Parts: sequence; structure tokens; C-alpha cells
Amino acid sequence: MAEQTQFELEQIKEAVRPELPSFVTRLINELVQQGWLIRHDGAEAFCWNRSRGPFCPQRWLDDKLLGSQVKNQPQQDRPRERLVSVGVEELRLAELLAILIRSGRPGESAVDAGEKLARHFQQRLDRLPSAGRLELKSLSSAIDVTAYCQIMAGIELGRRIAALAGMQPRLRINSTQEAIDFCQQSFRRLAEDRKQEEFHIVTLDTKNQVINTHQITVGTLDSSLVHPREVFRAAIRDAAAVILLVHNHPSGDPTPVARTWP
Repeated sequence: MAEQTQFELEQIKEAVRPELPSFVTRLINELVQQGWLIRHDGAEAFCWNRSRGPFCPQRWLDDKLLGSQVKNQPQQDRPRERLVSVGVEELRLAELLAILIRSGRPGESAVDAGEKLARHFQQRLDRLPSAGRLELKSLSSAIDVTAYCQIMAGIELGRRIAALAGMQPRLRINSTQEAIDFCQQSFRRLAEDRKQEEFHIVTLDTKNQVINTHQITVGTLDSSLVHPREVFRAAIRDAAAVILLVHNHPSGDPTPVARTWP
């Protein structure tokens, strides 16, 4: 719309399909009420009110989505500007969350949403990765699908970087205890987060140096079927001389359970 001098309502509705026509109508009516658009003699044709000056879509969206809180903050106090000026390590949890949320909603900025999430998870941050979308939405109306995906993607990226940083390149395993220590570090999330039994392998070369790790199967709550073919396929592909077999128990207790079968 901003690129045209004048336009008709139906023309815009057609151009932005599959956006709901009712949404387009509400948006244009709001711009008319704000004085940005002029309706031609009651018809469904519009032109920009140049007496208000040039219309800036980004500024209008910032005012609508971010609210007044971010806009009224000094430039140097806004989360993204602070990250650039002082470094990410200096940002509070609420500021980090606000950057991931990115956009607010009318009456609630991204900063507001970040503060709400930070207060809720401050003493239990480890629970944030497992929080569902509806749970976060109940804490802040600004947490829509996009914001939820951005938060979860940021968490997962941090986890993967941390996992890589925790692995020594070409780490050598020369004892059972070193194998246990390696698996506890590399498969910590497998023990803590997973709700299904999984089977993984670690491949080692002729000098017992770690080549790679592979997920072989994902099973059910209390079982995971593993075929030797799948295990050795990954080992042969890595030209492994030695493999470690890794298996989790979602209950956290590896003690065998005696079952009575009918």
C-alpha cells in the first residue's frame, strides 16, 4: 500500500491473499481513523494523506507492536542497542528474552513480555526449554507462535554450541571411567530430557579417539528395539575400530524391573 499513490480495497485484499479480508478491512479503517489514509467520497478507494507527511510502515509497526515502553526508552537502554554497546554477557535475562521475542502486542511490549517470563523462570530457568507454547502464552500475550519458535530456537542453538564446546576435538578414551565421563557429558540431555528410550553409539578410531556419535533408534517409554545391522552400518561408515553403546532410561533408574507376564 505504501508504494502506491492510491488504491482500492479489493485490490489490496487480492494482493495479500491468503490474508483474511476482514483483517485487511480493519487495518485500512484504522489507518483512515489515524488520518494516514483518505477515503474517496465514501467509496472503497483510498489515497495517502500527504499533509501528514510520508508514511513509514516500519515506524508505524514499531509504534503498534512494541508499544510506548521501548520507544520511550533512551536509545542506549534498549535491549538490542545494549547488546551491541556493552556485549551480550552484560544483558539481564529479561533483556535476552525480549530480544528473542522481538515484537510485542498492543499494550505489551517485547520488554514487558521478557520481564514476565524472567520473573516466572528466574529460579527455575532449566524448565524453560520444556515449557509449552500455551504455557508461555498464558504468561504474556506477546508470545505468539513466532516468538515461541524464536525462544526455542535460541535455546537449542545455545545447547548445541555448549555441547560442542564441551567436547575436546579428537578426545581419546583409554579407560572405562573415561568412557563413562565422556558419555555423561555428551549425552546429558539424553538422560535428563528424553521421554522415550533411545539407543546411540559412539565411534572410536584405532587410537581410541572419538570420531562421532550416532542416534540409532528411538523407542517407547520402556523399550527400544535395536538391530545389529543399524549399529554396524554407522560404525562401518565412520571406519570405526571401537564403538561404545549408549542407552537411556526415561525413569532415571537403570535397575532392571521384574515383570510378571500372564
